[in-house]
Amino acid sequence: MNYPTETVNVLPHLNDLRDTWRLQNFTFTKDQQTQYDMLMQARRERVAWFYEVDRVHKGPKVVKKVEEVKEDEDD
Repeated sequence: MNYPTETVNVLPHLNDLRDTWRLQNFTFTKDQQTQYDMLMQARRERVAWFYEVDRVHKGPKVVKKVEEVKEDEDD
């Protein structure tokens, strides 16, 4: 993988900051807000990179089978 490794472990840091945010009555300090913004930008860049190199799961193509309804003919 050719992606920079310094942004690989962003999610645990974001989760820690979110927990701190909840404990601080849903507010960040100035330093925490700066760190959160930086981590979110790194996460967005990483996700964009996954889309660029086509490493995003697109899911199976679901094909619905249409069953033909046979009408009974009464003689």
